[in-house]
Amino acid sequence: MDAKIAVLPGDGVGPEVTAEARKVLEAIAQARGHRFSFETALVGGAAIDEAGTALPEATLELCKASDAVLFGAVGGPKWDDPKARVRPEQGLLGLRKGLGLFANLRPVKLNPALVDASTIKADVLAGTDLLFVRELTGGIYFGQRGRDAGGKEAFDTMVYSEPEITRVVRFAFNLARGRRRKVTSVDKANVLECSRLWRETAMRIAAEYPDVTYENMLVDACAMHLIRRPSTFDVIVTENMFGDILTDEASMLTGSLGLLPSASLAEGNLGLYEPIHGSAPDIAGQGIANPLGTILSAALLLRHSLKLDQEAQAIEKAVDKALAEGYRTRDIEQPGTKVLGTQEMGDLIVRYITTA
Repeated sequence: MDAKIAVLPGDGVGPEVTAEARKVLEAIAQARGHRFSFETALVGGAAIDEAGTALPEATLELCKASDAVLFGAVGGPKWDDPKARVRPEQGLLGLRKGLGLFANLRPVKLNPALVDASTIKADVLAGTDLLFVRELTGGIYFGQRGRDAGGKEAFDTMVYSEPEITRVVRFAFNLARGRRRKVTSVDKANVLECSRLWRETAMRIAAEYPDVTYENMLVDACAMHLIRRPSTFDVIVTENMFGDILTDEASMLTGSLGLLPSASLAEGNLGLYEPIHGSAPDIAGQGIANPLGTILSAALLLRHSLKLDQEAQAIEKAVDKALAEGYRTRDIEQPGTKVLGTQEMGDLIVRYITTA
């Protein structure tokens, strides 16, 4: 297969972890007879410094002309002025809107080798294997916002349409059919009108899938049950802001933000793939960032955009092997484990792939 992959390293540890994911993709292409070409572009704070905007037009056009996008992270103290007109996060939001990335997938699966890395009891975590489907182009992040003339009153508007909700909920049900056939729809229907529309729509879609178990859950209850009984969830579908918060909470089930991948998908095959962690400016440039979340995001890229499921599984098995054999980065270090730097961990995954 020939494929063009846009690489947007971004800020902080983004360039470090995307370099390792690219290295792994190059290794899998060579091992399996594919040809992947890579082109790098600016986004986030790096783009602000160079071009005065968080998302240059050339970056967006490159992504549109590519088969998939590998993304690092954006932001950092240098650009962290809340009054700034241009902020790094606008780059990612602009990509989501510009590419039509409406569904964000965040798998949360406990690796048996890391059961002790979490602060939650092992018996509570046992069997955790869930998938978040977060709506990505609507809600409060994209609604009208502003301040009054005196700057003392601010507003952000949450807006959802029935077609937006239908699209992402149906997507979640189709994914559930390939898993354990259960969907939990999360909202705040006891308070918010948007959530009442969400629930009405989700219940209508659920009736089309009699083979899938369906439940509604308020977002505050979901936040509690994620910690109390995470193994009872399969697919969780929710709106933009709730999904943003709940997926960060769920990352602690696995012990580290650095382990979790994500895929943001458009209709068709185009997708943007990134670790769920941020730019981690406090450790940037030190060679200690965990690249596994980005490497596993590369596996999702292979699976969803390039339809290369066996190659995706090869990467995931390599990561599992590294963890099972006691290799760790500093964020998941445990007594008796072997701690590697960012590049060393990437090299190890490449070695496992090429010798499999």
